[in-house]
Amino acid sequence: MVRTKEVVVITGASAGHGRAVARRFARRGASIGLLARGRDGLEAAQREVESLGGRALVVPTDVSDAEQVEAAARAVESEFGPITVWVNNAMTSVFSPVKRLRPEEISRVTEVTYLGYVYGTMVALKRMLPRDNGIIIQVGSALAYRGIPLQAAYCGAKHAIQGFTESLRAELLHDKSRVRVTLVQMPAMNTTQFSWSRNNMRHNPQPVPPVYEPEVGAKAVVWAADHNRREIEVGSSTVTAILANKIAPALLDHYLARFGYSSQQTSEPVDRSRPDNLWKAVPGDHGVHGPFSNRSARRSPQVWTTLHRGTLAAAGLGLVLIGLSAEVLRRRAAHKDQSLALPRMRTPTLGGAPTSRLQTG
Repeated sequence: MVRTKEVVVITGASAGHGRAVARRFARRGASIGLLARGRDGLEAAQREVESLGGRALVVPTDVSDAEQVEAAARAVESEFGPITVWVNNAMTSVFSPVKRLRPEEISRVTEVTYLGYVYGTMVALKRMLPRDNGIIIQVGSALAYRGIPLQAAYCGAKHAIQGFTESLRAELLHDKSRVRVTLVQMPAMNTTQFSWSRNNMRHNPQPVPPVYEPEVGAKAVVWAADHNRREIEVGSSTVTAILANKIAPALLDHYLARFGYSSQQTSEPVDRSRPDNLWKAVPGDHGVHGPFSNRSARRSPQVWTTLHRGTLAAAGLGLVLIGLSAEVLRRRAAHKDQSLALPRMRTPTLGGAPTSRLQTG
């Protein structure tokens, strides 16, 4: 058995954003438990992790099954030692208006995308709380704050993750636990979900621009493992969506009613024969990126700013102090110059002796 300092579990690690997160942890030498349903993608991810300097254990897991998640955690700790970071990332979705959704579709999305996070969190807490150490990272979404048309099941699950995590955070604070939980809210990303999510629409789905490559989100997730941040918002579009929903939610309702359908669909008709991953994994290795790399950003100035806000605040404070010091010195110099320019006042005297009052008789 090989034990390393950083032992990470990533759900949904076979493709897309979860696989990008695995690559980034691998570059720092982490030992990683790779959880997902698709063995082909997991084994490909394992090869990548090991080629980048990390260690990997493939654990085929359906996160909607609490017993499978528990078994996966046992396997990872048996191989690598105590889990220090748990990343909940697995998801599935159905692109459809609510009127066309079937009850079993909503149930399945909820079980994977919400309950999968709940089960992963509970399994991680079971191990981290007795050690009073560890971090749980919930990969969330701007859609945790603002629902959009055609993704009601997914948005509902992301809203649920937000509420669940806030409750847990308050409990950890009450218990004075050193176990941390962080939400990383993602923008639209060019992941594989648009190629294999179930689609009840007439045209192929697409992410709502601006679109980011998965590596942008992965950078924020790995950064969260080292920093005590309550929540991280990734991408300017995430920040904008959250603020707009706070300021003018009704206006946003009407905007999404008008543009929310067309912005999420391409002009290409859906191939009804293509498989989806709602109930079982799609065979093959699907990699990290979806089909939209030609219009996806590889960097985000907003992410750099939010991850370095402490440094920027310190630099800003330093500039303010320098400015105040310069102003104090300037005023002192001006006061000194003014004092030198004033004529010396002679004290009135009487008979050569100073006096403060003259008497007349």
